[in-house]
Amino acid sequence: MVSKGGFAEVDQISAKEKTWIAPLPIAYNAELPGYKNMLAMMPGHGGENLPKAQAIKDATMAYFILQYYNPGSLFIHYNGSYHSENYEGIVWYLKNSKPELSIETITTVSQKDIQQLLKENKYKADFIICVDEDMTTTYTP
Repeated sequence: MVSKGGFAEVDQISAKEKTWIAPLPIAYNAELPGYKNMLAMMPGHGGENLPKAQAIKDATMAYFILQYYNPGSLFIHYNGSYHSENYEGIVWYLKNSKPELSIETITTVSQKDIQQLLKENKYKADFIICVDEDMTTTYTP
């Protein structure tokens, strides 16, 4: 819905359905590089609303992480790399809500030579798993 009509579309869902997402309105920063890159990577697929659809997912995951997180304990959340790569997405929402949180991220990158991490793959996460570019993926790059 959001990718087709923007955040206003969420107003149409029921009160019960709204309990399944982050409280509205959600914060949104269209200038985050990940959201800007999404527009460049997927032209014609939702336009300016596509990153908003991603943002509502990120905000919702962050919101529920915070609902279930117990201070002083370890909380592990598994997500697709685009939701936390470069410390954006979910991490951005978590840090906006609780800047004191200690968060570490893991991502996977693929490249031809796995012996030397390419410059563009450095600093995407705290831990980077580098796999051969011929590795089977679960998505179409």
